[in-house]
Amino acid sequence: MKGLHVAVVGASGAVGRAMLKVMEEKDFPVAKITLLASKRSAGSVLYYKGEKQVVSELKEESFQGVDLALFSAGSSVSQTFAQSAVDQGAVVIDNSSAFRMNQDVPLIVPEVNPDAVTDHHRLIANPNCSTIQMVVALKPIYDAVGIEQVVVSTYQSVSGAGNKAVEELKEQTQALLDGSSNEPVNFPHPIAFNIIPHIDAFLENGYTKEEMKMVDETKKIFADQDIRVSPTAARVPVMIGHSESIYIKTKAPIEVKEAVKIWDSAPGVAVIDDAKQNQYPLPIEAAGRDEVLIGRIRKDLHEEKALNFWVVADNLRKGAATNAVQIAELIIKKERV
Repeated sequence: MKGLHVAVVGASGAVGRAMLKVMEEKDFPVAKITLLASKRSAGSVLYYKGEKQVVSELKEESFQGVDLALFSAGSSVSQTFAQSAVDQGAVVIDNSSAFRMNQDVPLIVPEVNPDAVTDHHRLIANPNCSTIQMVVALKPIYDAVGIEQVVVSTYQSVSGAGNKAVEELKEQTQALLDGSSNEPVNFPHPIAFNIIPHIDAFLENGYTKEEMKMVDETKKIFADQDIRVSPTAARVPVMIGHSESIYIKTKAPIEVKEAVKIWDSAPGVAVIDDAKQNQYPLPIEAAGRDEVLIGRIRKDLHEEKALNFWVVADNLRKGAATNAVQIAELIIKKERV
C-alpha cells in the first residue's frame, strides 16, 4: 500500500496529539505528515515517529496534495476549513459536532456501522466520545436480542474539555490541598473534589447539548429512530477515561452469562467482571487502551428484559483519536484513498 499524505488539524491539542500516537502505534501508512493548528500554536514542535514536526498555521491552501485530513480543532474550524480540504482532494474525518447530524455525512463507529461509509463519501464524522463507547457496548446486545430503551449516566473526565481543563483540575486540587482556592475558568463550578452535572449548554427541554448528542447520535448510528435514550452527563475530577452507568431494556430476555459470552466475542470490547476479586472497569486502567471495558453486569431487579452494566473507555483514544484512525483504516480497506 502506498503511503498517504496525512494532515492533522488541531495537532497541538489533546486529541490531535493522541491521533499522532495512535497512528504511530498502528504503523499507519503515512508517507508525509502535515501538522496544522491556529496561528497561536503555529511554530510549536511535535514529534512523529521520532522525527521533529513543526506545526503550521491552518489556512485555506493547507490541504494541497493531502490525501487524508483528520480534524480535531472544534466545530467552527471544521465548518470553515473541512469543505476546502475536500475540494482540494482530501478525505476528511471530522471529530467535531459540526457535521454529525448532516444527513449526507456518515457518523461512524467501525465496530458498529462500517457499511454506512459508501463510495461517494469524502467527509465523515466521528461521534461524540460518550456516544462512541456506549454504542460499542450496546451493538452486540442490540444485534442479539434488540434494545428498546437505554438509560445512561456518564461520569466524564476533564480531558474531554481539553488540556486547559486538565490543568485547571491539577491547579484547583493543589490549591485546596494547600488550604487556598482557585477560581473556575473552564467549568461553571470548581471541579476538584466535586462533580458537576452539567456538560455543554442547557437546552429548552432541560437536557444539555452533550446529553442530546447521545440521543441523536445513537439513533443515527443504529439507523433506529425508535430506540429510546435517556441520558444524564456529569463531569468528574478524573484526568482520562469516561465512565457510564447503563440500563438497557431489551426486546427479548437475556441472561448475564449469555450477555458476557456475546461481549467476549465482540470486536473492541473487553469484559472485566469479577466481583469476588473486586475486578471491574476503572478509568485509571482504561487510560491508554483502545478497548471499551464492560463490567458490573447484572440483571435488573424489576424488569425481566433488562440489564445494568458499567462501561469505561479512554475518551482521548477510543472516544476520539483511535476511532478516527479506525475510520481511516476502514476507508483504506474500501480503497477510498
